[in-house]
Amino acid sequence: MEHVKAGGGLNGAAALEVSAVSHSYGPKLALNNVSFVIAPGTFTVLLGLNGAGKTTLFSLISHLYDTRHGQIRIFGHDVTRASGEALRRLGIIFQARTLDLDLSVYQNLSYHASLHGIGAREARTRIGAVLETVDMSGRLHDKARSLSGGQMRRVEIARALLHKPHLLLLDEATVGLDVQSRAGILADIRRLVATEGISAFWATHLIDEVEDGDHVVVLSEGKVVAKGVGADVIGETGSKTIGEAFSKLSRKAPAAVQGVLP
Repeated sequence: MEHVKAGGGLNGAAALEVSAVSHSYGPKLALNNVSFVIAPGTFTVLLGLNGAGKTTLFSLISHLYDTRHGQIRIFGHDVTRASGEALRRLGIIFQARTLDLDLSVYQNLSYHASLHGIGAREARTRIGAVLETVDMSGRLHDKARSLSGGQMRRVEIARALLHKPHLLLLDEATVGLDVQSRAGILADIRRLVATEGISAFWATHLIDEVEDGDHVVVLSEGKVVAKGVGADVIGETGSKTIGEAFSKLSRKAPAAVQGVLP
């Protein structure tokens, strides 16, 4: 996998640049003038309560929706005007499970490889490598339906890595998983960022998935209400923890912010 270290990037461009993006569903404004930049080779958390606009933003970045107001660039490539160049640098893990349960792990991954124009021989090599990366090598020929929720998610991460993307989008990637599985998957993504130089944009509403040193974009009711290193966001809001800061920024009582211990 090509290394893209923080601060360098491909052609010196930001991993992700979102500029003045707004989006509506009929009369309902889901995103309101959203702007931020993600540096290459960093782990960035998109933090927001359910309904804040995280999935809408991810749908625009991944070009599932057209960007009608504002601009989105992935390593300098406009998602609307140069979608092919932008999206080939992008790997996506959606919140909903997307494996074909009647196919084996290998069949799921080889089908995805073919969609990216990866030949059979090269696909076998890459499938072996990405499954080893997520500690799933031993389940190559198992049917997807035989896997646990955490194992399915690991296979989906492996699938997203097949075409060697430089930016990973993960939309509530640990939803529905037990504490151990959540921690393991989060650790895997952080390790990929540290060792491979991949950029990761991790959407969550769970405070315990955020570390003070993470880059954070806080989204509330479709607006960016804070951005920067977590420790700085804590200080700027006069808070003691990221959970307290998130509560203030989201205008919610602490009990409404999941992942905060009482």
